[in-house]
Amino acid sequence: MASRSSILLAMVMLAALFVVGLCTTPLTFQVGKGSKPGHLILTPNVATISDVEIKEHGGDDFSFTLKEGPTGTWTLDTKAPLKYPLCIRFAVKSGGYRIADDVIPADFKADTTYKTTLSI
Repeated sequence: MASRSSILLAMVMLAALFVVGLCTTPLTFQVGKGSKPGHLILTPNVATISDVEIKEHGGDDFSFTLKEGPTGTWTLDTKAPLKYPLCIRFAVKSGGYRIADDVIPADFKADTTYKTTLSI
């Protein structure tokens, strides 16, 4: 039979995991003003991401790396228009990479925020 201290420790650990799960933020990306099919400006709603990459619709890999700007924006300029919807891969500063599938739609509008299914 488990001792009281073991049961209490298990309950505290479960409560801590629950609280940590509640502290996450749903991830969104805002498409910046001036964005168009070959010029993309993204602003995530969290500052804990880095190494942002894009995969075009039908693409096999994340072949476009966005450049980080000074105000938390990520920019990509291409010679040809991108094929939408776009998948976004990024590193989370707490560790690991995440992928948000089909975040930016083909009919995206500048200055619009798009939700992902991820929480950070």
